[in-house]
Amino acid sequence: MDRSEPQDLSVSQDVATGGHRAAAPLYAGVKEMILAHIGKGDWPPRHRIPSENELVAQLGVSRMTVNRALRELSQEGVLLRVQGLGTFVAEGKAPSNLLEVKNIAEEIEGRGHRHSARVVVLEQVKAPPDIADSLNRPIGSPAFHSIIVHAENDVPVQLEERYVNPEMAPNYIDQDFTRTTPNVFLSAASPWTQAEHDIEAVLPAAWEARLLAIGRADPCLLIRRRTFAGERVVTAVRLLVPGGRYRLQGRQRAGAG
Repeated sequence: MDRSEPQDLSVSQDVATGGHRAAAPLYAGVKEMILAHIGKGDWPPRHRIPSENELVAQLGVSRMTVNRALRELSQEGVLLRVQGLGTFVAEGKAPSNLLEVKNIAEEIEGRGHRHSARVVVLEQVKAPPDIADSLNRPIGSPAFHSIIVHAENDVPVQLEERYVNPEMAPNYIDQDFTRTTPNVFLSAASPWTQAEHDIEAVLPAAWEARLLAIGRADPCLLIRRRTFAGERVVTAVRLLVPGGRYRLQGRQRAGAG
């Protein structure tokens, strides 16, 4: 790729100030330059664009200017910023009905992409009060706990923190969740009959941002879900999804509720 970027970032526009013309903010010029490269096909989807340091040196503007341009384009879904890897041209937010109980590996592979998972935690714990309430079990009773980061083409797209009722899936912590997913295992071990969801927009905690390779100011979708087999709770899970990497979609027939 030719990285000799244009140096003139002043973007003039007419403003209602006595007929004078004023230059747009420099960050807007940086955004226009990036959008121009994308629009011309110089930087196709998944292309790694120059780093902040490279753009500062090439364009002769401040780091603050470049950072704001990249941040806004990321929030607009044009760019994908992955901490430790760089900034890439986004392919567009992957569509997902996050309120469906489904296998994320199958969903990702259905788009022709590669799923991978990193198991951060897989353990047995004594259920604290809030988790005991979620699982409808006594405080301090055994519960299985897992934290797994799901990635699409090596980009983290979902942080899954799950608590499981051991009575409903006694072999949960013996599984290799880099080869299968909790969804697949639990669907076989204790098929669910109903599910409840709660969804909200949040900012990630510091540890969540690190695992998802995003910034603390990057908005996320948080889905809390419980699944039941009959009247018994099988699992309580938190799914944290970077808002810039997914979009919600769904279809419902008239009269379906």
